[in-house]
Amino acid sequence: MKSALLSAAVSAQQQKRPVVLLRSVDTADQWLFDPTADPATLAGLSDELRSLCEAALKCDGASVIESDGKSYLIQTLSPPYRLIVIGAVHIAQALIPMAQTAGYATVLIDPRPAFATQERFPDVEVFSEWPQDVMPRLALTSRSAVVTLSHDPKIDEPALAAALNSEAFFIGALGSRKNHAGRLARLEALGFDAATLHRVAGPVGLDLGGRSPAEIAVAILAQLIQARYRGGAH
Repeated sequence: MKSALLSAAVSAQQQKRPVVLLRSVDTADQWLFDPTADPATLAGLSDELRSLCEAALKCDGASVIESDGKSYLIQTLSPPYRLIVIGAVHIAQALIPMAQTAGYATVLIDPRPAFATQERFPDVEVFSEWPQDVMPRLALTSRSAVVTLSHDPKIDEPALAAALNSEAFFIGALGSRKNHAGRLARLEALGFDAATLHRVAGPVGLDLGGRSPAEIAVAILAQLIQARYRGGAH
């Protein structure tokens, strides 16, 4: 890969943005399709190839495609899917290792320093700050999931608001149905409409019948995976 393309690809990965590398099988030509880049960097690409690259942004892996009688290798360079967990509680201690095993990069946010510690959450990116201060720095994308677990509206709801303003593919909130109804009413008062609020899975987790923190974590991760591959939070 040419140095300029390599630098651009690395920069996109650091910013948690997927890009598409397109290489001609017949020549040495190659392009990096990045929706945020200057369109001039894609000089020489047909409208059909641009459309194929745009569609590839939502996929993983590589394949050979045909266009105008020519062959191209198209490869999506994607950052890992991320799970942002709000609340350094017992369920989080079970959920985060499970998510990591399933291939998710994990982030933990909790403004309570006594709970959000590296000792309790080793090998996790931990922010002992308020979610409204951290979430804007995380650049949530369609490869991000957000789950709130703290049971404290002051902690959970700013995180939910940030997630609803993003393209996060899954948003879940722990709590009883009564508490969830109150949560939705408060979010509605902030200006979120019913269709947007429907994105929040609450109470989060598939109804597996489990009660222990680990069992609840399994149900949450199962619903997250279901949303990733089948779409929809419910």
